[in-house]
Amino acid sequence: MVKDSPNVGRSLGLPDGAFEQRRPNKGQITKREVRAVSLYSLGLRQDSVVWDIGAGTGSISVEAALIAHNGQVYAVERDNDSLPLLEANVAQLGSENIHIVSGEAPGALEPLPSPDSVFVGGSGGNLSAILEYAVSRLNPDGSIVANLAVLERTHEAYALLKKLGVNAELTQVTSARGKEMPDGAVRLESLNPVFIVSGRRGN
Repeated sequence: MVKDSPNVGRSLGLPDGAFEQRRPNKGQITKREVRAVSLYSLGLRQDSVVWDIGAGTGSISVEAALIAHNGQVYAVERDNDSLPLLEANVAQLGSENIHIVSGEAPGALEPLPSPDSVFVGGSGGNLSAILEYAVSRLNPDGSIVANLAVLERTHEAYALLKKLGVNAELTQVTSARGKEMPDGAVRLESLNPVFIVSGRRGN
């Protein structure tokens, strides 16, 4: 039996500033508002096996591991500049069930156990190949979620998941954060919209 992670008692919903990021910030993190919808869409259980592909700085891995605290989370990242940040965030905020995998998907996914949930935060230009391979390995009733910023790739992902027999859904997350002005007034500052393509594989 897998022991609970020592961080199980920590609450979900870490602020973006809790994570080590590239400076200046180049957007290599799934923002808190989008992270919430993405994690919910993954349908995580306590014992889920999770692939976080294009893990970046690890915000999804860190939060997913808290939910799947009796499972395993594999944070897959190919970018050598992001790996030290990922390692630092996992060491500081993560759980013992997070495993960092340095390599490019889909090749780096081959030795991993078959997943119950797959998150694609970055594809390095290999989106179609990653989705095809991930769906082929996805356990029955498993979920796949891809976050995208470009309409063309969003349509590509949605159409491909449907072709692969996944019940695909498309959501756009648009949010804004309050920013206090010098006079004490608060205005809303919009974040970039994110398209979330998600789906569940039937039995």
